[in-house]
Amino acid sequence: MSGENLTSSEYIKHHLTNLTYGQHPDGSWGIAHGADAAKEMGFWALNIDTLGVSILLGCLFLYFFKKAATSPTTGVPSGLQNFVEMILEFIDDSVKDSFNGKNPLIAPLSLTIFVWIVLMNTMDLVPVDYIPHLGQLIGIPYLKVVPTTDPNMTFAMAFGVFFLIIFYSIKVKGPGGFFAELAFHPFPKFLMPFNLFLELVSLISKPISLALRLFGNMYAGEMIFILIAMLPFGLQWTLSVPWAIFHILIVILQAFIFMTLTIVYLSMAHEESH
Repeated sequence: MSGENLTSSEYIKHHLTNLTYGQHPDGSWGIAHGADAAKEMGFWALNIDTLGVSILLGCLFLYFFKKAATSPTTGVPSGLQNFVEMILEFIDDSVKDSFNGKNPLIAPLSLTIFVWIVLMNTMDLVPVDYIPHLGQLIGIPYLKVVPTTDPNMTFAMAFGVFFLIIFYSIKVKGPGGFFAELAFHPFPKFLMPFNLFLELVSLISKPISLALRLFGNMYAGEMIFILIAMLPFGLQWTLSVPWAIFHILIVILQAFIFMTLTIVYLSMAHEESH
């Protein structure tokens, strides 16, 4: 990218544009050439870079954790086995502390959410020009390598959690109990419309807050890396290294918050209505 004659705004816009595939206004299918063209494709446009990177990282997660589970070492455990056991113990403690019900899905779900989001967030620590430049060498015009800077990804995960909240709320409480929880609390029954309004807003805000918190923090971090990349080479390393070290905390913290809120929300869904 440094060799191209791009203005600052063009450079930023290029790095914030996804590789999108969909139907053009003329009816043909193909890659969108720019963010404006992607918007014209409508709802069914696919951000190939977000899907590709997230699926690849998900496969890496499954491979290494399966390897640690199926090939344990006797005696002194390997580094991979130690690392996986440390994460599993951390997830197990988090679930025990925050989840009050009994559901064998919660721990695997929490593990998947935490590790997958950490891996996707960690892509933010790769220098912003490296992978996009390699992509351009093989004819890929746009390439965003941090899936969690794409709201489509964060909202997809958040809505997945939201559907589980609704499913277990109805399964545990029953349809009537779930409706009563929304309609008859926190105020008396004669204020049912007001209760419904408050509880529905609270319910809908859960996936929105999950998605926007993760997206906003990672998008802001990515933007700072892009701005640093526009500085002279000496200043780049002077500023990018401290910011990358600090950003490691954000990478892990955002995954932890998403996981913890998921556990708490599902724990609330498993509570019997009164």
